[in-house]
Amino acid sequence: MSELIERRLLELGVELPPPAPTVANYLASVRIGQLIFLAGQLPFKDGRLMAMGILGRELGTEAGKLAAKWCAVNVLAEIRNTLGGFADLRRIVKIAVFVASTPDYTEQHLVANGASDFLVAALGERGEHARSTIGVASLPLNAPVEIEAIIEADRI
Repeated sequence: MSELIERRLLELGVELPPPAPTVANYLASVRIGQLIFLAGQLPFKDGRLMAMGILGRELGTEAGKLAAKWCAVNVLAEIRNTLGGFADLRRIVKIAVFVASTPDYTEQHLVANGASDFLVAALGERGEHARSTIGVASLPLNAPVEIEAIIEADRI
């Protein structure tokens, strides 16, 4: 399973980075039984935010979708770090997508598809998940998108 996911990622043109740095006082993940709660992941690529700004002002929906995809890449990097690979990953249970956007911007759900589409492409059925998408006034470091996730693992 782990090798299949790594192969799919390469086919998608993505090499997982090391886990993104935490930017404040929190744990990157907390495990409770078979559930693992991942802290919010920002769209880091090559060690820096790949986009900054507010959707509906500095950024459009397509840029937001790409940022959401890179948040999801960092979710997978944190999963790999937490589990020591993907062999014990049962599924992504839920993601919450926070989109920094203007009050009149209404395409947060389309931005979130950037993450959802990527997770399904990378993980197949294990990447299908429940989802919440929330528009917010701003996010840490002026990131346009932040994603937190709940995953289920096979072993305790």
